[in-house]
Amino acid sequence: MATETATRTFTMVQAVREAMLEEMRLDARVCVLGEDVGPRGGVFLCTEGLHAEFGPDRVIDTPLSEAAILGAGLGMAMNGLRPVAEIQFIDFLFPGYDQVYSEIAKIRYRSAGAFKAPMVIRGPYGGGVRGGLYHSQSPEELFAHVPGLKVVIPSNPYDAKGLLISAIRDEDPVVFLEPKRIYRSVKGEVPAGAYTVPIGKASVVREGNDATLISYGAMLHVTLEAADRLAAQGKNVEVIDLRSIVPYDGETILASVKKTGHAVVVVEAPKLGSFASEISAFIAEHAIEYLEGPVMRVASIDTSIPYNIEKYYLPDADRIVNATRKTLEF
Repeated sequence: MATETATRTFTMVQAVREAMLEEMRLDARVCVLGEDVGPRGGVFLCTEGLHAEFGPDRVIDTPLSEAAILGAGLGMAMNGLRPVAEIQFIDFLFPGYDQVYSEIAKIRYRSAGAFKAPMVIRGPYGGGVRGGLYHSQSPEELFAHVPGLKVVIPSNPYDAKGLLISAIRDEDPVVFLEPKRIYRSVKGEVPAGAYTVPIGKASVVREGNDATLISYGAMLHVTLEAADRLAAQGKNVEVIDLRSIVPYDGETILASVKKTGHAVVVVEAPKLGSFASEISAFIAEHAIEYLEGPVMRVASIDTSIPYNIEKYYLPDADRIVNATRKTLEF
């Protein structure tokens, strides 16, 4: 719950920045590190102004080494700090992926609880900005598969601030993926002061009875566009924003699917091995007797993301509408 009632209209960039600002003011253990996060304020300006207020000891410009950023963040977390490690683009994380997979995610397990890693790994991810192969990937399933990590993907400024504060306060490592295509294109009311949005609790953003559409991040807005088109065709669909994929809110998913009898899962990643497959399997395992049609997955094409033809690669409202009609007409 917000500690103040005033609200402002924010972009997601502003909401992310304010979450770090609020927590750094409230908790001296919170610090930020990453490439150009200092006076420059990061390439998307998510840390703008933090260096001026908190100085170089708490807003740390690092060398161009993701392994160093993540390894240093782990050391800081193990020694009582609350680091927020920015990866300039989440695509750049993979030179340091071993730090995430083998160390950060496992330190609580390998030490039998003697050590923990209360840190956030945050960065822009996803397509929609014509960034191509190395700036527009959606690799969330590569983090979701790693025991010990939580994975959060907000779809709007209110959730971005509340979820990031929750992530900073969490006792375990959180990968916080920020859909860059909605950094500034989606605005919303954000309360002043610190508040939290619980990790692991989905939001039903549109109620309906004919089918359940499940998504998160930037794809949530494409899914809502599809829901509007379906409504014009006389189909009343329910839309769920997962908000976090580890843990995910199975209770909300099942309650909706048992009501509608149809499910469509929309993700931005390539379909093969995507998180849409996990949600589809979960529904099949726990709600098969309620289903009146196949669980449909809408995802990107199983190739690297191209520079100039993203509109053919990424899911759009037409593909979601077609998938929904296919399960409804089964």
